[in-house]
Amino acid sequence: MDLEGLRTFLVLANTKNYTRAAGQLFVAQSTVTNRIAELERELGVNLFDRTNRKVELTQEGEKFRIYAGNVMELTESSLAEITAAKHFDNHIRIGSADSIYEGHLAEKILRYRKEHPRDSLRISIGVTSHLLEQLQADMLDVVFTYLPLIKSGYHSELYKKDALVLVTDAANERYKKGITEQQLMGVRYLMCNFALQEVGQYIRKLFPRFHQFELEIDDCMKIVPFLLHQDTYTFLPEDMAEPYLERGELREIPLLDFSTPVINSYIICKRGQGNVPVDSFMASVMSKY
Repeated sequence: MDLEGLRTFLVLANTKNYTRAAGQLFVAQSTVTNRIAELERELGVNLFDRTNRKVELTQEGEKFRIYAGNVMELTESSLAEITAAKHFDNHIRIGSADSIYEGHLAEKILRYRKEHPRDSLRISIGVTSHLLEQLQADMLDVVFTYLPLIKSGYHSELYKKDALVLVTDAANERYKKGITEQQLMGVRYLMCNFALQEVGQYIRKLFPRFHQFELEIDDCMKIVPFLLHQDTYTFLPEDMAEPYLERGELREIPLLDFSTPVINSYIICKRGQGNVPVDSFMASVMSKY
């Protein structure tokens, strides 16, 4: 089982089309066909159901996709570390939820790079569940997520506590003195679940059951353009909203008869790593300065 076969399988699983897969891999379509056939012979199972119009993964193919993805990711990560060792003193693999990175980490990582120019950083942005899987598979050294990892051998520490603020475009004059829970149900609310189970569920419960939002997105950093110059509303973490509030692009609306939960984010690594570069990085991003 070679890496080219695994890479071909993953591309075909994503494109579901032999011609497009061949184009992405810069090989002939027959090469894709032969690689998949060889992989299926080696495994003794069919990885794809094929029809004249499309290609779909079988149940076995879905399971193998997880394995192949992990193998390719670990291989590429290991090769990157070997290459980096020639040019850098240390190599640190960091994973973060998008909104944590944008709201808290980006600026601190910029500062860390200035202070540690001989360190190589590999940053992966993803959802909490995937980041925790990568940490446990030793693909990442430290992760920033919205859920702690309560498991022997791992250290989870509270990283940030973010209050939620209700915001709208600065030119929107409605509810300047505040808004009630009942009034909130009548506005054009844009739903972002922050990839957070508790907070997302809390906000949904503010609205009638099965309420259909005109826009839903799982990354609150991407929701701001849908607020600017419109009469739309959403909750944002306070630290994330602050730059837009300071620039006068968004306006905070006081909550009159209800409150929102606090968003907790966590920094997680393997316990007792004794990894000096990782420890140094964690101390730097945990600093208030």
